[in-house]
Amino acid sequence: METSMSIRIERHGAVAHLVLARPERLNALTPDMMEQLGDATLELQKDANVRAVVLRGEGRAFCAGADIGTMTGFDVVSGRARLHRAHRVISGLANLDKPVIAAVRGATVGVGWSFAMACDLTLASDNARFAQVFKKIGLAPDGAAAYFLIQAIGAPRARELMMSARMVDAAEALQLGLINEVVVDAQLEARAAALADELAESATFALAMGKRLFRGAVQPGLEAFLELESQVQNLVLQSDDHKEGAAAFREKRKPNFVGH
Repeated sequence: METSMSIRIERHGAVAHLVLARPERLNALTPDMMEQLGDATLELQKDANVRAVVLRGEGRAFCAGADIGTMTGFDVVSGRARLHRAHRVISGLANLDKPVIAAVRGATVGVGWSFAMACDLTLASDNARFAQVFKKIGLAPDGAAAYFLIQAIGAPRARELMMSARMVDAAEALQLGLINEVVVDAQLEARAAALADELAESATFALAMGKRLFRGAVQPGLEAFLELESQVQNLVLQSDDHKEGAAAFREKRKPNFVGH
C-alpha cells in the first residue's frame, strides 16, 4: 500500500502505527480515507513481521467521524458503497489476528468512535471525549456502534448515548467500561507504544486465537450485524431528515427535522 497524506503506516520493529493524518479537519474521514484504511488493515493482516498495531490520529483529535461534506446525494447503490467502505475497516480492525490498540485523544465521535471500539484495547488521553452524534444529521448509528456499545455497557445505557448524542469524557468512559485506561495527554503515544511492544513480544498466535473465541461468543456475529446495519442505514441516508441534517451541519444552523 502506498501511504497518502491522510493515511499513514509507520513501522517500529514488530509494531505498526496506523495513523489518521488529516489534523486540519480533526481527521474527519473522506471516502478515499475509508478505502485506504480498509487496504491498510488487509496489508497489516498479511504482514507477518507486524505483531501488534496501534491506531491513532494525528493532531488534537482522534477522529471527528465521517466528513459531512462528502455525505450528499445518496441513492441505494452509492449509500451501500459508503457503508461497505466503513464496514470493511470495522471488520479489518476487529478481525486482525494480532493485538490492536486504539490511542485516542480529543474528539472521538461517530464512526471514529466505532473504529476505536473495533480495536482490542483503548487508551484515552485525559482530554478525550466521545459521542454518538448521528441523530444531529438525521442518521441511525453506523460503524457497528450499537453492536459494540451494547456489548460494552448494555442496551439501556447504549440507547441513552445514542438518543442524547451527549459527550462522554475520558473519566466517564473509563467508569462505564468503554475504555481500558486514561493517560495524561503528553504520555499517550509513549504509553501506547510501550503496551504494543509488550504485546508484540508475547504469544501473539495465542492472543489471535483468543480473539477468535471472543468473537465466537457474541451472537449475532459482527458480519451479520453489519449486513442489518447496511439495510437500515441505506434507508435513512435517503430520508428528508438526513438531507436536512447534513445541510444544517454544513450551514452551521439548527436543523428542522420533519420525521421522515
